[in-house]
Amino acid sequence: MLATERMAGLFGSGQARCRSEQPQIQMDQRTVAWTLGTPLADLLWRAWRERRQVVDRQMAQAKRLEGGDDSAPGADVQDIRHIRLHTASSRSPMDVARPQGRRHVKRVATGSIATIGVIAVTAYVATLEPALPTVQGHTVWMDTVAQGEFVRDVRAPGTLVPVRRRWITALTAGRVDEILVEPGIEVTATTILYRLSNPDVEVQLLTVRQQLSDAEAELVTLASRVESDELAQEALIAQVRTQYLEAKHRDEMNRELISKNPGLVAEFDLARGRELVAELDNRLGIETRRLAVLGDSAKEQLEAQRSQIERLRAIVGFNEERAEALTVRAGVEGVLAESGAEEGQWINAGETMGRVVQPGRLKAELRVPQNRADEIAIGQQARIDTRNGVVDGRVSRIDPAVRDATVTVDVSLPNSPRGARPNMGVDGTIILERLNDITYVGRPANARAHERVGLYRLDEAGEVARRVSVLLGRTSATHVEVIEGLRPGDQVVLSGLAGLDEYDNVRIEQ
Repeated sequence: MLATERMAGLFGSGQARCRSEQPQIQMDQRTVAWTLGTPLADLLWRAWRERRQVVDRQMAQAKRLEGGDDSAPGADVQDIRHIRLHTASSRSPMDVARPQGRRHVKRVATGSIATIGVIAVTAYVATLEPALPTVQGHTVWMDTVAQGEFVRDVRAPGTLVPVRRRWITALTAGRVDEILVEPGIEVTATTILYRLSNPDVEVQLLTVRQQLSDAEAELVTLASRVESDELAQEALIAQVRTQYLEAKHRDEMNRELISKNPGLVAEFDLARGRELVAELDNRLGIETRRLAVLGDSAKEQLEAQRSQIERLRAIVGFNEERAEALTVRAGVEGVLAESGAEEGQWINAGETMGRVVQPGRLKAELRVPQNRADEIAIGQQARIDTRNGVVDGRVSRIDPAVRDATVTVDVSLPNSPRGARPNMGVDGTIILERLNDITYVGRPANARAHERVGLYRLDEAGEVARRVSVLLGRTSATHVEVIEGLRPGDQVVLSGLAGLDEYDNVRIEQ
Protein backbone atom coordinates (compact mmCIF):
# COMPACT_ATOMS: atom_id res chain seq x y z
CA MET A 1 0.00 0.00 0.00
CA LEU A 2 2.84 2.36 0.83
CA ALA A 3 4.46 1.57 -2.52
CA THR A 4 1.23 2.33 -4.32
CA GLU A 5 0.74 5.64 -2.53
CA ARG A 6 4.38 6.57 -3.23
CA MET A 7 3.87 5.79 -6.92
CA ALA A 8 0.71 7.89 -7.01
CA GLY A 9 2.54 10.72 -5.27
CA LEU A 10 5.42 10.56 -7.75
CA PHE A 11 2.96 10.51 -10.64
CA GLY A 12 1.12 13.52 -9.21
CA SER A 13 4.33 15.45 -8.57
CA GLY A 14 5.52 14.57 -12.07
CA GLN A 15 2.30 15.95 -13.54
CA ALA A 16 2.64 19.12 -11.47
CA ARG A 17 6.28 19.52 -12.55
CA CYS A 18 5.34 19.03 -16.19
CA ARG A 19 2.58 21.66 -15.84
CA SER A 20 5.03 24.10 -14.24
CA GLU A 21 7.69 23.58 -16.95
CA GLN A 22 5.28 23.45 -19.87
CA PRO A 23 5.97 27.02 -21.04
CA GLN A 24 9.73 26.31 -21.13
CA ILE A 25 9.76 22.80 -22.65
CA GLN A 26 8.49 22.19 -26.18
CA MET A 27 8.01 18.48 -26.86
CA ASP A 28 7.02 17.21 -30.22
CA GLN A 29 4.42 14.50 -30.71
CA ARG A 30 6.95 11.71 -31.02
CA THR A 31 8.55 12.61 -27.63
CA VAL A 32 5.12 12.57 -25.94
CA ALA A 33 4.35 9.19 -27.47
CA TRP A 34 7.54 7.69 -26.09
CA THR A 35 7.10 9.38 -22.67
CA LEU A 36 3.42 8.52 -22.03
CA GLY A 37 3.27 5.36 -24.10
CA THR A 38 2.35 1.78 -23.38
CA PRO A 39 5.08 1.02 -20.74
CA LEU A 40 3.76 3.71 -18.37
CA ALA A 41 0.19 2.50 -18.80
CA ASP A 42 1.23 -1.05 -17.94
CA LEU A 43 3.06 0.19 -14.85
CA LEU A 44 0.02 2.13 -13.62
CA TRP A 45 -2.27 -0.80 -14.36
CA ARG A 46 -0.14 -3.14 -12.26
CA ALA A 47 -0.06 -0.57 -9.42
CA TRP A 48 -3.86 -0.19 -9.50
CA ARG A 49 -4.33 -3.95 -9.54
CA GLU A 50 -2.01 -4.36 -6.52
CA ARG A 51 -3.86 -1.59 -4.68
CA ARG A 52 -7.18 -3.26 -5.47
CA GLN A 53 -6.00 -6.57 -4.08
CA VAL A 54 -4.83 -4.94 -0.82
CA VAL A 55 -8.15 -3.12 -0.44
CA ASP A 56 -10.13 -6.30 -1.06
CA ARG A 57 -8.09 -8.17 1.54
CA GLN A 58 -8.59 -5.47 4.17
CA MET A 59 -12.33 -5.38 3.54
CA ALA A 60 -12.50 -9.16 3.97
CA GLN A 61 -10.65 -8.91 7.29
CA ALA A 62 -13.03 -6.22 8.44
CA LYS A 63 -16.02 -8.43 7.69
CA ARG A 64 -14.53 -11.31 9.60
CA LEU A 65 -13.95 -9.06 12.63
CA GLU A 66 -17.58 -7.98 12.65
CA GLY A 67 -18.81 -11.56 12.29
CA GLY A 68 -16.49 -13.04 14.92
CA ASP A 69 -14.73 -15.39 12.54
CA ASP A 70 -11.42 -16.60 13.98
CA SER A 71 -10.59 -18.99 11.24
CA ALA A 72 -7.82 -16.81 9.72
CA PRO A 73 -4.55 -18.67 9.97
CA GLY A 74 -1.09 -17.52 10.98
CA ALA A 75 -0.18 -13.96 11.66
CA ASP A 76 -3.53 -12.69 10.39
CA VAL A 77 -5.30 -14.56 13.26
CA GLN A 78 -3.15 -12.91 15.86
CA ASP A 79 -3.75 -9.52 14.32
CA ILE A 80 -7.50 -10.09 14.27
CA ARG A 81 -7.57 -11.20 17.92
CA HIS A 82 -5.47 -8.20 18.91
CA ILE A 83 -7.80 -5.87 17.04
CA ARG A 84 -10.88 -7.54 18.63
CA LEU A 85 -9.49 -7.29 22.21
CA HIS A 86 -8.40 -3.73 21.71
CA THR A 87 -11.73 -2.82 20.28
CA ALA A 88 -13.69 -4.47 23.11
CA SER A 89 -11.60 -2.97 25.87
CA SER A 90 -11.44 0.51 24.47
CA ARG A 91 -14.99 0.84 23.22
CA SER A 92 -17.18 3.02 25.32
CA PRO A 93 -20.93 3.49 25.19
CA MET A 94 -20.43 6.89 23.54
CA ASP A 95 -18.23 5.54 20.68
CA VAL A 96 -19.80 5.43 17.20
CA ALA A 97 -18.44 3.01 14.69
CA ARG A 98 -17.01 4.77 11.61
CA PRO A 99 -17.68 3.17 8.23
CA GLN A 100 -14.43 1.63 7.12
CA GLY A 101 -15.37 0.97 3.44
CA ARG A 102 -15.99 4.52 2.14
CA ARG A 103 -12.42 5.61 2.43
CA HIS A 104 -11.17 2.59 0.52
CA VAL A 105 -13.79 2.96 -2.16
CA LYS A 106 -12.83 6.60 -2.68
CA ARG A 107 -9.20 5.67 -3.11
CA VAL A 108 -10.06 2.91 -5.55
CA ALA A 109 -12.25 5.27 -7.57
CA THR A 110 -9.51 7.92 -7.70
CA GLY A 111 -6.94 5.38 -8.90
CA SER A 112 -9.34 4.01 -11.48
CA ILE A 113 -10.07 7.46 -12.87
CA ALA A 114 -6.34 8.28 -13.05
CA THR A 115 -5.63 4.99 -14.78
CA ILE A 116 -8.42 5.51 -17.31
CA GLY A 117 -7.10 9.05 -18.01
CA VAL A 118 -3.59 7.77 -18.62
CA ILE A 119 -4.91 5.07 -20.93
CA ALA A 120 -6.95 7.64 -22.86
CA VAL A 121 -3.94 9.96 -23.22
CA THR A 122 -1.82 7.05 -24.39
CA ALA A 123 -4.39 6.01 -26.97
CA TYR A 124 -4.67 9.61 -28.23
CA VAL A 125 -0.92 9.95 -28.53
CA ALA A 126 -0.74 6.63 -30.39
CA THR A 127 -3.17 7.96 -33.00
CA LEU A 128 -1.02 11.06 -33.70
CA GLU A 129 1.15 11.11 -36.86
CA PRO A 130 4.96 11.13 -36.50
CA ALA A 131 6.62 14.54 -36.33
CA LEU A 132 7.66 16.01 -39.74
CA PRO A 133 11.41 16.41 -40.41
CA THR A 134 12.41 20.04 -40.53
CA VAL A 135 14.82 21.65 -43.01
CA GLN A 136 16.06 25.23 -43.02
CA GLY A 137 14.88 27.20 -46.03
CA HIS A 138 18.30 28.64 -46.89
CA THR A 139 19.76 25.14 -47.31
CA VAL A 140 17.45 24.07 -50.15
CA TRP A 141 17.21 25.21 -53.77
CA MET A 142 13.68 26.10 -54.82
CA ASP A 143 12.22 27.33 -58.08
CA THR A 144 8.84 28.52 -59.31
CA VAL A 145 7.08 26.80 -62.21
CA ALA A 146 6.72 29.21 -65.14
CA GLN A 147 5.03 29.19 -68.54
CA GLY A 148 6.28 30.93 -71.66
CA GLU A 149 9.24 30.72 -74.03
CA PHE A 150 11.38 27.65 -73.34
CA VAL A 151 14.91 27.71 -74.76
CA ARG A 152 16.54 24.31 -75.20
CA ASP A 153 20.30 24.57 -75.08
CA VAL A 154 23.44 22.57 -74.38
CA ARG A 155 26.26 23.81 -72.18
CA ALA A 156 29.84 22.64 -72.53
CA PRO A 157 33.29 23.81 -71.41
CA GLY A 158 35.96 24.62 -73.92
CA THR A 159 39.00 26.72 -74.84
CA LEU A 160 39.82 29.52 -77.25
CA VAL A 161 42.23 28.52 -80.01
CA PRO A 162 43.60 30.51 -82.98
CA VAL A 163 41.96 29.97 -86.33
CA ARG A 164 45.42 29.81 -87.93
CA ARG A 165 48.35 28.33 -86.07
CA ARG A 166 51.67 26.89 -87.17
CA TRP A 167 53.82 24.38 -85.34
CA ILE A 168 57.54 25.00 -85.57
CA THR A 169 59.31 21.69 -86.20
CA ALA A 170 62.97 20.87 -86.73
CA LEU A 171 63.75 19.81 -90.31
CA THR A 172 67.28 18.78 -89.34
CA ALA A 173 68.52 17.15 -86.21
CA GLY A 174 70.94 19.30 -84.27
CA ARG A 175 71.94 20.85 -80.99
CA VAL A 176 70.30 24.11 -79.90
CA ASP A 177 73.07 26.69 -79.77
CA GLU A 178 70.99 29.85 -79.37
CA ILE A 179 67.38 30.89 -78.64
CA LEU A 180 66.67 34.31 -80.14
CA VAL A 181 62.93 34.85 -79.41
CA GLU A 182 60.89 34.19 -76.27
CA PRO A 183 57.14 33.35 -76.21
CA GLY A 184 54.80 36.31 -76.48
CA ILE A 185 56.93 38.26 -78.97
CA GLU A 186 55.52 39.15 -82.38
CA VAL A 187 57.41 37.57 -85.27
CA THR A 188 57.45 37.71 -89.06
CA ALA A 189 57.95 34.91 -91.55
CA THR A 190 61.72 35.49 -91.70
CA THR A 191 62.30 35.99 -87.96
CA ILE A 192 65.02 33.62 -86.70
CA LEU A 193 63.85 31.74 -83.61
CA TYR A 194 66.64 29.20 -82.98
CA ARG A 195 70.12 28.39 -84.23
CA LEU A 196 71.16 24.73 -84.39
CA SER A 197 74.43 23.02 -85.22
CA ASN A 198 75.18 19.59 -86.72
CA PRO A 199 78.71 18.79 -88.06
CA ASP A 200 77.47 15.76 -89.99
CA VAL A 201 75.15 17.93 -92.06
CA GLU A 202 78.01 20.26 -92.98
CA VAL A 203 80.29 17.36 -93.95
CA GLN A 204 77.57 15.82 -96.15
CA LEU A 205 77.04 19.17 -97.84
CA LEU A 206 80.75 19.51 -98.65
CA THR A 207 80.86 15.94 -99.96
CA VAL A 208 77.97 16.33 -102.38
CA ARG A 209 79.33 19.66 -103.55
CA GLN A 210 82.62 17.97 -104.39
CA GLN A 211 80.78 15.24 -106.28
CA LEU A 212 78.89 17.87 -108.24
CA SER A 213 82.12 19.63 -109.20
CA ASP A 214 83.64 16.33 -110.38
CA ALA A 215 80.56 15.54 -112.43
CA GLU A 216 80.59 18.94 -114.08
CA ALA A 217 84.28 18.51 -114.93
CA GLU A 218 83.55 15.06 -116.36
CA LEU A 219 80.83 16.58 -118.51
CA VAL A 220 83.28 19.08 -119.97
CA THR A 221 85.84 16.34 -120.68
CA LEU A 222 83.23 14.09 -122.23
CA ALA A 223 81.95 16.87 -124.45
CA SER A 224 85.45 17.65 -125.61
CA ARG A 225 86.26 14.02 -126.31
CA VAL A 226 83.06 13.47 -128.20
CA GLU A 227 83.60 16.52 -130.31
CA SER A 228 87.16 15.44 -131.09
CA ASP A 229 85.99 12.00 -132.14
CA GLU A 230 83.37 13.50 -134.39
CA LEU A 231 85.94 15.76 -136.04
CA ALA A 232 88.32 12.85 -136.59
CA GLN A 233 85.54 10.82 -138.15
CA GLU A 234 84.56 13.66 -140.41
CA ALA A 235 88.21 14.01 -141.53
CA LEU A 236 88.36 10.30 -142.31
CA ILE A 237 85.17 10.54 -144.29
CA ALA A 238 86.57 13.44 -146.27
CA GLN A 239 89.73 11.46 -147.04
CA VAL A 240 87.78 8.41 -148.16
CA ARG A 241 85.52 10.56 -150.29
CA THR A 242 88.57 12.08 -152.00
CA GLN A 243 90.01 8.65 -152.70
CA TYR A 244 86.67 7.50 -153.99
CA LEU A 245 86.32 10.43 -156.35
CA GLU A 246 89.86 10.02 -157.61
CA ALA A 247 89.42 6.31 -158.28
CA LYS A 248 86.10 6.94 -159.97
CA HIS A 249 87.63 9.64 -162.21
CA ARG A 250 90.51 7.30 -163.23
CA ASP A 251 88.06 4.52 -164.02
CA GLU A 252 86.01 6.83 -166.22
CA MET A 253 89.16 7.92 -168.11
CA ASN A 254 90.19 4.30 -168.72
CA ARG A 255 86.75 3.49 -170.04
CA GLU A 256 86.88 6.47 -172.41
CA LEU A 257 90.35 5.47 -173.72
CA ILE A 258 89.26 1.91 -174.35
CA SER A 259 86.26 3.14 -176.23
CA LYS A 260 88.55 5.17 -178.55
CA ASN A 261 91.48 2.77 -178.69
CA PRO A 262 90.79 -0.71 -177.31
CA GLY A 263 94.39 -1.78 -176.98
CA LEU A 264 95.59 1.29 -175.18
CA VAL A 265 94.54 0.15 -171.55
CA ALA A 266 95.09 -3.35 -170.27
CA GLU A 267 92.10 -5.35 -169.15
CA PHE A 268 93.68 -5.89 -165.71
CA ASP A 269 94.05 -2.21 -165.00
CA LEU A 270 90.53 -1.57 -166.12
CA ALA A 271 89.14 -4.24 -163.77
CA ARG A 272 91.33 -3.08 -160.89
CA GLY A 273 90.05 0.47 -161.30
CA ARG A 274 86.44 -0.67 -161.17
CA GLU A 275 87.05 -2.70 -157.97
CA LEU A 276 88.81 0.22 -156.29
CA VAL A 277 85.90 2.52 -157.05
CA ALA A 278 83.45 0.04 -155.54
CA GLU A 279 85.59 -0.43 -152.43
CA LEU A 280 85.97 3.29 -151.80
CA ASP A 281 82.25 3.83 -152.32
CA ASN A 282 81.44 1.18 -149.73
CA ARG A 283 84.01 2.55 -147.28
CA LEU A 284 82.61 6.04 -147.65
CA GLY A 285 79.15 4.76 -146.69
CA ILE A 286 80.50 2.91 -143.69
CA GLU A 287 82.44 5.88 -142.38
CA THR A 288 79.43 8.09 -142.88
CA ARG A 289 77.25 5.74 -140.83
CA ARG A 290 79.98 5.55 -138.20
CA LEU A 291 79.91 9.32 -137.92
CA ALA A 292 76.15 9.20 -137.31
CA VAL A 293 76.53 6.49 -134.67
CA LEU A 294 79.27 8.42 -133.01
CA GLY A 295 77.10 11.52 -132.89
CA ASP A 296 74.16 9.62 -131.34
CA SER A 297 76.40 7.98 -128.77
CA ALA A 298 77.98 11.28 -127.89
CA LYS A 299 74.52 12.79 -127.28
CA GLU A 300 73.54 9.91 -125.00
CA GLN A 301 76.76 10.15 -123.02
CA LEU A 302 76.41 13.88 -122.64
CA GLU A 303 72.74 13.53 -121.62
CA ALA A 304 73.60 10.90 -119.01
CA GLN A 305 76.32 13.05 -117.61
CA ARG A 306 74.05 16.06 -117.49
CA SER A 307 71.40 13.97 -115.67
CA GLN A 308 74.01 12.91 -113.14
CA ILE A 309 74.92 16.51 -112.62
CA GLU A 310 71.24 17.44 -112.09
CA ARG A 311 70.87 14.70 -109.50
CA LEU A 312 73.96 15.89 -107.73
CA ARG A 313 72.67 19.43 -107.83
CA ALA A 314 69.38 18.27 -106.25
CA ILE A 315 71.32 16.46 -103.54
CA VAL A 316 73.39 19.55 -102.99
CA GLY A 317 70.23 21.65 -102.77
CA PHE A 318 68.67 19.23 -100.26
CA ASN A 319 71.77 19.30 -98.11
CA GLU A 320 71.92 23.07 -98.40
CA GLU A 321 68.28 23.21 -97.18
CA ARG A 322 69.20 20.93 -94.28
CA ALA A 323 72.08 23.19 -93.44
CA GLU A 324 69.84 26.23 -93.82
CA ALA A 325 67.22 24.54 -91.60
CA LEU A 326 69.70 24.66 -88.75
CA THR A 327 68.60 28.28 -88.62
CA VAL A 328 64.96 27.89 -87.54
CA ARG A 329 62.60 30.66 -88.70
CA ALA A 330 58.97 31.45 -87.81
CA GLY A 331 57.58 30.86 -91.31
CA VAL A 332 54.41 32.93 -90.72
CA GLU A 333 53.53 36.26 -89.21
CA GLY A 334 52.03 36.18 -85.73
CA VAL A 335 53.01 35.69 -82.09
CA LEU A 336 55.26 32.98 -80.71
CA ALA A 337 52.79 31.22 -78.41
CA GLU A 338 55.11 28.65 -76.88
CA SER A 339 58.68 27.40 -77.07
CA GLY A 340 59.67 23.83 -76.29
CA ALA A 341 63.46 23.95 -76.70
CA GLU A 342 66.33 24.78 -74.37
CA GLU A 343 69.89 25.77 -75.15
CA GLY A 344 72.14 22.72 -75.42
CA GLN A 345 69.21 20.37 -76.07
CA TRP A 346 69.50 17.88 -78.92
CA ILE A 347 66.53 18.14 -81.27
CA ASN A 348 65.63 15.28 -83.60
CA ALA A 349 64.27 15.85 -87.07
CA GLY A 350 60.49 16.37 -86.95
CA GLU A 351 60.42 17.29 -83.27
CA THR A 352 58.19 20.23 -82.28
CA MET A 353 60.08 23.27 -81.04
CA GLY A 354 57.36 25.91 -80.74
CA ARG A 355 54.09 27.31 -82.03
CA VAL A 356 53.22 30.56 -83.79
CA VAL A 357 49.61 31.78 -83.73
CA GLN A 358 47.65 34.72 -85.03
CA PRO A 359 45.86 36.06 -81.93
CA GLY A 360 43.55 38.33 -83.88
CA ARG A 361 41.42 35.41 -85.14
CA LEU A 362 40.16 33.02 -82.48
CA LYS A 363 37.56 30.27 -82.34
CA ALA A 364 36.08 28.26 -79.47
CA GLU A 365 36.51 24.50 -79.21
CA LEU A 366 33.74 23.11 -76.98
CA ARG A 367 33.75 19.61 -75.49
CA VAL A 368 30.10 18.52 -75.69
CA PRO A 369 28.98 15.32 -73.89
CA GLN A 370 28.51 12.52 -76.39
CA ASN A 371 24.88 11.93 -75.39
CA ARG A 372 23.94 15.51 -76.39
CA ALA A 373 26.06 15.81 -79.54
CA ASP A 374 23.39 14.24 -81.80
CA GLU A 375 21.18 17.34 -81.33
CA ILE A 376 23.85 19.78 -82.53
CA ALA A 377 23.99 20.92 -86.16
CA ILE A 378 26.26 23.24 -88.12
CA GLY A 379 24.96 26.81 -88.19
CA GLN A 380 23.25 26.77 -84.77
CA GLN A 381 23.64 29.89 -82.66
CA ALA A 382 26.05 29.75 -79.72
CA ARG A 383 27.16 32.06 -76.92
CA ILE A 384 30.67 31.99 -75.50
CA ASP A 385 31.34 33.28 -71.98
CA THR A 386 34.98 34.25 -71.44
CA ARG A 387 34.46 35.57 -67.87
CA ASN A 388 35.28 39.00 -69.32
CA GLY A 389 32.19 39.15 -71.49
CA VAL A 390 29.86 37.14 -73.71
CA VAL A 391 30.20 36.96 -77.50
CA ASP A 392 27.87 35.34 -80.05
CA GLY A 393 29.01 32.77 -82.61
CA ARG A 394 27.94 29.94 -84.88
CA VAL A 395 28.71 26.24 -84.93
CA SER A 396 31.20 25.76 -87.78
CA ARG A 397 32.46 22.18 -87.36
CA ILE A 398 31.53 18.97 -85.50
CA ASP A 399 34.24 16.41 -84.91
CA PRO A 400 33.10 13.00 -86.22
CA ALA A 401 35.11 11.13 -83.56
CA VAL A 402 34.50 10.79 -79.81
CA ARG A 403 37.37 11.46 -77.42
CA ASP A 404 37.07 10.91 -73.66
CA ALA A 405 33.26 10.65 -73.92
CA THR A 406 33.04 14.12 -75.53
CA VAL A 407 32.67 15.48 -79.07
CA THR A 408 34.66 18.56 -80.10
CA VAL A 409 32.48 21.31 -81.60
CA ASP A 410 34.07 24.39 -83.19
CA VAL A 411 32.29 27.74 -82.81
CA SER A 412 33.42 30.52 -85.12
CA LEU A 413 33.56 34.00 -83.59
CA PRO A 414 33.18 37.02 -85.88
CA ASN A 415 34.78 39.26 -83.27
CA SER A 416 37.38 38.28 -80.72
CA PRO A 417 36.20 38.84 -77.13
CA ARG A 418 37.81 41.57 -75.09
CA GLY A 419 40.87 40.30 -73.27
CA ALA A 420 40.70 36.91 -75.03
CA ARG A 421 43.90 34.91 -75.37
CA PRO A 422 44.71 31.53 -76.89
CA ASN A 423 44.09 28.53 -74.59
CA MET A 424 41.75 30.59 -72.39
CA GLY A 425 39.02 28.51 -70.73
CA VAL A 426 35.46 29.42 -71.71
CA ASP A 427 31.90 28.19 -71.16
CA GLY A 428 29.79 27.73 -74.27
CA THR A 429 26.01 27.50 -74.69
CA ILE A 430 24.63 26.12 -77.95
CA ILE A 431 20.97 27.02 -78.55
CA LEU A 432 19.09 24.03 -80.00
CA GLU A 433 15.59 25.48 -80.39
CA ARG A 434 13.11 28.00 -78.97
CA LEU A 435 9.63 26.81 -77.94
CA ASN A 436 6.63 29.00 -77.06
CA ASP A 437 3.92 28.50 -74.41
CA ILE A 438 5.75 25.75 -72.52
CA THR A 439 5.43 24.98 -68.79
CA TYR A 440 8.90 24.59 -67.35
CA VAL A 441 10.87 24.68 -64.11
CA GLY A 442 14.48 24.56 -63.03
CA ARG A 443 16.15 21.27 -63.86
CA PRO A 444 16.57 18.99 -60.81
CA ALA A 445 19.81 17.10 -60.32
CA ASN A 446 20.12 13.95 -62.46
CA ALA A 447 16.81 14.68 -64.21
CA ARG A 448 16.48 13.14 -67.67
CA ALA A 449 14.08 13.81 -70.49
CA HIS A 450 10.71 12.03 -70.66
CA GLU A 451 10.81 10.37 -67.23
CA ARG A 452 8.57 10.54 -64.15
CA VAL A 453 10.15 11.81 -60.92
CA GLY A 454 9.01 12.74 -57.42
CA LEU A 455 9.38 16.41 -56.48
CA TYR A 456 8.49 18.27 -53.26
CA ARG A 457 5.91 21.03 -53.82
CA LEU A 458 5.31 23.69 -51.17
CA ASP A 459 1.78 24.14 -49.85
CA GLU A 460 -0.05 27.45 -49.95
CA ALA A 461 1.31 28.45 -46.56
CA GLY A 462 4.85 27.77 -47.73
CA GLU A 463 5.66 25.69 -44.65
CA VAL A 464 5.31 22.05 -45.73
CA ALA A 465 6.69 20.48 -48.89
CA ARG A 466 4.71 17.48 -50.10
CA ARG A 467 5.97 14.93 -52.61
CA VAL A 468 4.12 14.87 -55.94
CA SER A 469 4.65 12.79 -59.08
CA VAL A 470 5.82 14.91 -62.04
CA LEU A 471 6.22 13.83 -65.68
CA LEU A 472 9.12 15.65 -67.34
CA GLY A 473 9.51 16.41 -71.04
CA ARG A 474 12.32 17.99 -73.02
CA THR A 475 15.35 19.28 -71.17
CA SER A 476 17.86 22.09 -71.50
CA ALA A 477 21.00 22.97 -69.60
CA THR A 478 19.16 24.66 -66.69
CA HIS A 479 15.42 23.97 -67.16
CA VAL A 480 13.13 21.08 -67.96
CA GLU A 481 9.67 20.92 -69.51
CA VAL A 482 6.79 19.91 -67.21
CA ILE A 483 4.11 17.77 -68.89
CA GLU A 484 1.94 16.96 -65.84
CA GLY A 485 2.04 17.15 -62.05
CA LEU A 486 2.76 20.89 -61.62
CA ARG A 487 1.08 24.16 -62.53
CA PRO A 488 2.52 27.60 -63.21
CA GLY A 489 3.20 29.38 -59.93
CA ASP A 490 3.96 26.24 -57.90
CA GLN A 491 7.09 26.38 -55.79
CA VAL A 492 9.20 23.24 -56.04
CA VAL A 493 12.23 22.09 -54.04
CA LEU A 494 14.88 21.02 -56.58
CA SER A 495 17.70 20.00 -54.24
CA GLY A 496 18.82 20.08 -50.62
CA LEU A 497 16.66 17.23 -49.25
CA ALA A 498 19.27 14.49 -49.39
CA GLY A 499 18.56 11.70 -46.92
CA LEU A 500 14.84 12.52 -46.61
CA ASP A 501 13.55 10.41 -49.49
CA GLU A 502 11.62 8.17 -47.09
CA TYR A 503 9.37 11.09 -46.05
CA ASP A 504 6.50 12.28 -48.21
CA ASN A 505 6.16 15.55 -46.27
CA VAL A 506 8.94 17.85 -45.09
CA ARG A 507 8.65 21.04 -43.06
CA ILE A 508 10.52 24.04 -44.48
CA GLU A 509 11.49 26.75 -41.98
CA GLN A 510 11.91 30.09 -43.65
